[in-house]
Amino acid sequence: MSGDHRYGRVLLKLSGEALAGDRGFGIEPSVVDRLTEEIKAVYEMGVSLGVVIGGGNIVRGTHASRHGMDRVQADYMGMLATVINALAVQDLLETKGVDTRVMTAIRMEEIAEPYIRRRALRHIEKGRVVLFAGGTGNPYFSTDTAAVLRAIEIEAQVLIKATKVQGVFTADPAKDPNAEFIPSITFHEVMTRELAVMDAAAVSLCKENRLPIIVLNLEERKAVTSAIRGERVGTLVS
Repeated sequence: MSGDHRYGRVLLKLSGEALAGDRGFGIEPSVVDRLTEEIKAVYEMGVSLGVVIGGGNIVRGTHASRHGMDRVQADYMGMLATVINALAVQDLLETKGVDTRVMTAIRMEEIAEPYIRRRALRHIEKGRVVLFAGGTGNPYFSTDTAAVLRAIEIEAQVLIKATKVQGVFTADPAKDPNAEFIPSITFHEVMTRELAVMDAAAVSLCKENRLPIIVLNLEERKAVTSAIRGERVGTLVS
């Protein structure tokens, strides 16, 4: 294991959509394989790691509610989707020799442990990668907010949000060709300019607890390990 890193404890937030690859829905095995290689590389650095995965590749609660479904019901469906993703990632990680635990905010003991902070910290201290599933366990809160909450609870030094873009831009680069990349920005600027880094509740929690965010491109190989080493990758929000 290597000690060549700036951050000793990290919370990695992954979008559920990333697991679908080009299919746009479900779980693409080749994508999960590449993703777990990135996580394994972090594990082998000796870094304490927690992971939160969204559920947008299966069902997105806010989207379903906009199409007539009860918001609370839709959000609970989204939480269950994150459990499916966490189990898929856990399975492949363990075939690669990475010791893991899945912990859920909604109790389902037959397949995962209930989230208890002290138990999560104990797993992390023992060198296990902990996959936090089920969001916060409450409707109306995004997995971004869940990721920030878990990061604070496990005393992570940084939250890394891995997306499909290079980092934070002045506008959506997929829609605006004139969108400019922002290498670093403050929490206050993110909130006042309403940039799509995370939802407002998540950014506010990070600001209050002085938890920096690094937004980077998951498709760029070794981007996560480079960021953990302290190299300039993506956008730093602090």
